[in-house]
Amino acid sequence: MIPEAREVHLSRKDRKVLEACCRSPVTLQRDLKRARIVLLAADGRSTRSIAKEVGVQPRIVSLWRHRYADHGLEGLQDKPRPGKQPIYTKTTDKRILKLLDKPPPQGFARWTGPLLAEALGDVDVQYVWRFLRSHKIDLVARKSWCESNDPNFTAKAADVVGLYVAPPAKAIVLCVDEKPSIQALERAQGYLKLPNGRALTGQSHDYKRHGTTTLFAALEVATGKIIATHSKRRRRVEFLDFMNSVTAAFPNRKLHVILDNLNTHKKNEDWLKAHPNVQFHFTPTSASWLNQVEVWFSILQGQSLSGTSFTSLKQLQEHIDAYVNAYNDRAEPFVRAGPGCLDSAPLDLSGFLPGYAERGALRFCRCVGRA
Repeated sequence: MIPEAREVHLSRKDRKVLEACCRSPVTLQRDLKRARIVLLAADGRSTRSIAKEVGVQPRIVSLWRHRYADHGLEGLQDKPRPGKQPIYTKTTDKRILKLLDKPPPQGFARWTGPLLAEALGDVDVQYVWRFLRSHKIDLVARKSWCESNDPNFTAKAADVVGLYVAPPAKAIVLCVDEKPSIQALERAQGYLKLPNGRALTGQSHDYKRHGTTTLFAALEVATGKIIATHSKRRRRVEFLDFMNSVTAAFPNRKLHVILDNLNTHKKNEDWLKAHPNVQFHFTPTSASWLNQVEVWFSILQGQSLSGTSFTSLKQLQEHIDAYVNAYNDRAEPFVRAGPGCLDSAPLDLSGFLPGYAERGALRFCRCVGRA
């Protein structure tokens, strides 16, 4: 039985809205029919005649007449529908997160999707995977970190970073360190062509070792240029010999040298007294990544040493020297860029916790590297 027809009274504003809806080519069909029903009802048409003209059941016409009469234009919108009750709720999500905080089953190194589903008992493994993806939780990827326990971390880090940001006037800032035990490995090298036609470089698994060299390097922060020399060992005597060559390269200049906490870098007071223009600055304990020369060592490894073959130690040393010369020809200082780095705002280490300061400075060191 069709309910008694409700009278529809349209305001001028509502009529304009509904007529525009009928004229628009992008109006959904359901909204178009509802607008026509209300407009025809406002013209005094009967429910059955409107239903015949619009092409719907009379009960549909009666529904939208009542909805508009009671709620206006808002009544023409769909009401929220409850739909099917979800199988898994926020409680399920909390159970998964709580389980991830616990150690994996005995004998397993880490949690996996099937292990989580099995431990939960009533959760499908596909939902576990969807939940992990939505929260960007990667159960396989691994990263390591090292938090400094140096009680003077903030002061030392601020000292080093201060030399990068605002070096003393008329002074040279150098980052010095060693890359020990670089092996001269001889491997068979060539191109491999796969059955699918793809070609790639390759090397044999077997190799012949021709000795090792230790590379001492000093990076000039202002220019990015490198001073490097080779040595068989990395003792104090080799370190001081290298420092003598560095001071000779910058005669009568004040040198600020950034070093890590290796024993050979410390307790060199007699040498410092003989070279009053040189001042050592040490990075905090377990924070040698604050030293920019470490970034350059990474560039050296990736661009010059990885995937190479050497038939002698001399060939390795000449290869490194050639790379240093080529690098110096196009050397540029490391830049500070990216969100939260030193170009955007000054780095204030005074209020940082040691662990947080270390991670923040690490992001700075990564963004300054330019290959």
